[in-house]
Amino acid sequence: MAGPKDKQTPPTEPFKQAIAACMKAIAKTPEMEVAFASDRPVLAGIKARLPEPPRKMTLRDASILRGLGDSMALKLACHDVGVHRSMQPEGRNARAVFEAVEQARCEAIGSRRMAGVAQNLAAMLDDRYHRGNYEDITDRADAPLEDAVALMVRERLTGLKPPPSAAKIVELWRPWIEDKAGSALDKLEGTVENQKRFASSVRDLLASLDMGDELGAEPESDEDENEGDQGQENQDQNQGESDAQDETEETDSEAAEAAGEDEEGDSEASEAEAQDMAEDDAADADEAGEARRPEPPHSNRAPDFEYKVFTTKFDEIIHAEDLCDTAELERLRGHLDKQLAHLQGAVARLANRLQRRLLAQQNRSWQFDLEEGILDASRLVRVVIDPMHPLSFKKESDTDFRDTVVTLLIDNSGSMRGRPITVAATCADILARTLERCGVKVEILGFTTRAWKGGQAREAWLQAGKPATPGRLNDLRHIVYKSADAPWRRARRNLGLMMREGLLKENIDGEALTWAHSRLIGRPEARKILMMISDGAPVDDSTLSVNPGNYLERHLRQVIEEIETRSPVELIAIGIGHDVTRYYRRAVTIVDAEELAGAMTEQLAALFEDQPSASARGHGAPRRRAG
Repeated sequence: MAGPKDKQTPPTEPFKQAIAACMKAIAKTPEMEVAFASDRPVLAGIKARLPEPPRKMTLRDASILRGLGDSMALKLACHDVGVHRSMQPEGRNARAVFEAVEQARCEAIGSRRMAGVAQNLAAMLDDRYHRGNYEDITDRADAPLEDAVALMVRERLTGLKPPPSAAKIVELWRPWIEDKAGSALDKLEGTVENQKRFASSVRDLLASLDMGDELGAEPESDEDENEGDQGQENQDQNQGESDAQDETEETDSEAAEAAGEDEEGDSEASEAEAQDMAEDDAADADEAGEARRPEPPHSNRAPDFEYKVFTTKFDEIIHAEDLCDTAELERLRGHLDKQLAHLQGAVARLANRLQRRLLAQQNRSWQFDLEEGILDASRLVRVVIDPMHPLSFKKESDTDFRDTVVTLLIDNSGSMRGRPITVAATCADILARTLERCGVKVEILGFTTRAWKGGQAREAWLQAGKPATPGRLNDLRHIVYKSADAPWRRARRNLGLMMREGLLKENIDGEALTWAHSRLIGRPEARKILMMISDGAPVDDSTLSVNPGNYLERHLRQVIEEIETRSPVELIAIGIGHDVTRYYRRAVTIVDAEELAGAMTEQLAALFEDQPSASARGHGAPRRRAG
């Protein structure tokens, strides 16, 4: 009788082995561990994790994955964590630029010596910015400064133009950066082989970009010997990289062959999953090895926000029913239901699926033979047999997620007009009803401004003589559609307000997040979840016309970091046609508003299924990118 056949080697296995061998050669670390998993790519010490390659793989997919591996290997070979920490700035924005430029330096060293590595890194970068939807941006507020600087540094060090998908980012920032720091950029070329000298030059670059106040104290300069050692280390590493070039080209050939074989693989493979993992690899690779030493949770230190408001006199926090009468709300609600009659069934099915998943966690478990609680009738027979036997009591175990509150914060800006806002309103309505059935309280909030281009706040600024840098210069309107304690049946018609003509104006996301977060913090529930639904970066023409172009975006990043690192609130975000993963650590981006229902239910279900312990609900909770 013939024995069972040996399991066939997966078609992607030769490709994975080739990538691992190439990474070890570039990093000059034979003991390096390379794993592949359906999770975000990360480098921690000498352990690297890459996305699982799709079974049906194109040459472009192979290049992107090789680029991720090359980036991590070069970081391990050319980067000294101790030097980096001693030289990095203290301010958030300066630190972001500093880290992006250091990653560009490591990748430039490999690109200058190995043509194959340069091609792989170019494919990886092009894919990252393509999925970030940067090709069509027209506003500098949508273009991260740190990415623009890093791409221009890469261009200076390697002569390679920015990838096509990132050309707009550099185009929007190049005139300003060249004017401010063109000479500082030119000086980086001569220091690329020495990390400490390069970092010192980058600090000069940051000072030229008006970030001198974020640099902090100058690092000590009594480490000349260490600097020499570092230079020798880099020379050794560069020699090792040259020695590894032949092996790199050989493994690239093997990878190409494996990619060709995989063209005949399973058509249902998760190509999209591998692409999701490729995003933000540089930032992810730094996560474990270069902690930013955040403030401890619940610290009493006030947030250091460089953000101000000209006046709050005209801001308002208002309930939906106070913005128009009952008859108007009923009419708008009917209009909403009519528009999405065909979508109602699909969203309801998703909500029912979410409800089943939540209720499955409410299976009752009991503790028996207790001295107090509910009398256990099934054990009364003991007392009948032996009257001296004590009575037995039982108690039902509690479920963690029932003591939970969820806030849905919906962007009510003008760009949400039409399909996005109608889908968002319906999804919020049905999810609120679903979670209420499961004993989870839901709050639905919206944010916009009272006027276009400034309103009364701008008029007050003009009357005051136009003082310089006034800060936020518009009238906020924060809307409460449903409070956490209000039953769904009473708040149902309020969501129709989003259909009202003229309601949706501009969006100032940072202050909206602060408002929603402050409402959550005051709640008595043990677990607090905040979900942001938006379709773009913060935009307010009045504010941005008299402040730096990234003023609102910078404040949003600061608020997000404050919540994610120091607050017990769990923050997740869903971007509609706009990449929000560059702002939020736990986020997902959808292309079409029609996907919103599925994204919301899946993200909430994943949160409830991945129950954090009571001690990990705040600062220490594990973070992952949704999607």
